[in-house]
Amino acid sequence: MSQYHKQDVRRFLADYQAEHPEDVITIDRPVSDDQDATALIWTLADKGQHPMLHLKNVSGIGAEVICNIFASRDRIARLLGSTADKLHEAYQARSNKPFTPELLESGPITEEIISGDAVDLNMLPMLKHFDTDRAKYITSGIIIGEHPETGAGNLSYHRAMIHSKNSLATSLHSRGHLWRLMNMAKERGKPMPVAMVIGGHPLFMIAASARLAFGEDERDVAGGLMGEPLQVVRTPKYGIRVPAHAEIVLEGVIDPEAHVEEGPFGEFTGYSSDRSTNNLFTVETIMRRRDAMLVSVAGGNSAEHLNLGRVPREAEVVEKLKARFPSITAVHYPSSGTHFHAYIAMNQTREGEARQVMLGLLGWDQYLKNVVVVDADVDITKDSEVLWALATHFQPHKDVVIIEGLPGNALDPSASGIGTTSRMGLDATRGPNFHGVRARISDEASARATALLKNVG
Repeated sequence: MSQYHKQDVRRFLADYQAEHPEDVITIDRPVSDDQDATALIWTLADKGQHPMLHLKNVSGIGAEVICNIFASRDRIARLLGSTADKLHEAYQARSNKPFTPELLESGPITEEIISGDAVDLNMLPMLKHFDTDRAKYITSGIIIGEHPETGAGNLSYHRAMIHSKNSLATSLHSRGHLWRLMNMAKERGKPMPVAMVIGGHPLFMIAASARLAFGEDERDVAGGLMGEPLQVVRTPKYGIRVPAHAEIVLEGVIDPEAHVEEGPFGEFTGYSSDRSTNNLFTVETIMRRRDAMLVSVAGGNSAEHLNLGRVPREAEVVEKLKARFPSITAVHYPSSGTHFHAYIAMNQTREGEARQVMLGLLGWDQYLKNVVVVDADVDITKDSEVLWALATHFQPHKDVVIIEGLPGNALDPSASGIGTTSRMGLDATRGPNFHGVRARISDEASARATALLKNVG
């Protein structure tokens, strides 16, 4: 696959298949574009399996599909040259060394350019993900908007469905930076030029989830994650810098004054959500490779959806938290809690430190509703271990901290209509006066049991 550049998702697929064939499932038999990809992912997840899927024969879309890339934290760590237990550190080490993008005259994304009346979004490869979805949806669409004065870009994910031959109905984040750029355009009385990238290298896709200050550019972070500048080209009409090795790019405008129906769609909460900003994205240019593939992201509360949105935020928060509280040994956001739960393991050095840690994390991460703190010998990657710690170390009358009236996530179905939520910290550490010795099996006995079971199997 040497004909593909290292920033090409095709090169990633070929290299990863060669190095980890056990972690990729290729399906040549026909599958439907109506929920089959989602059903495959859920069926595998029920067995505790999260392989990447390469679907080569998907009816109704005329393109191969790659999906479930981000469902495994081991796979994300491998992308960063690390292991899952060092994922946060690896992400921060690379993202803290950004590169300014390298501008090219052309790239694979410029192989086909369709504009004007020839634009027909019905030619796009799209999937229906859930029976409750209103239509087929773009789930991996990264919208790029640029500051009108500085050119600094903002990258963010936005679900989108076809509204007409040349327009998409999409939902922005009403407190996000793209929303801020759109309101700046509104003040100037103009629509906002944007580009939507569908199918970039996985490291570019992870960078699009980074939480940066307004005016900082996720394309620089993508370069940091790759260890070299992101190669970009300019879109034909508005000159927005997009990845040169992407599969599909849509260029056009979002009109701040135009609103259309959109949703419901299966969101990260596990519920089908019709909460939307109902924005209209008019597409004026399609850039694509001649044989464009669809890089799809599983919607709903899939491991992929949650990991992709969570890893950059986790990494930033964990770095800050550990710098302030060196007694912390690990932080984990379990898939069972969507984005709303976090677990912390620590070696508590003084009375009340666990409470201080909980308050710190609840204050930093506005998605969170519940934080559980446990001792360092509890494996926080396993829900059952955390629940055991709650069962044996936690006293409800004295180990709970509850705070009301804080900003919450708009998609939380239990939150108030005005978007506020309460937050809770649960101290499941043993505390200074705890009496008990945890039962354990010796390493020697465990090794003997492993050897015996190998012979039995």
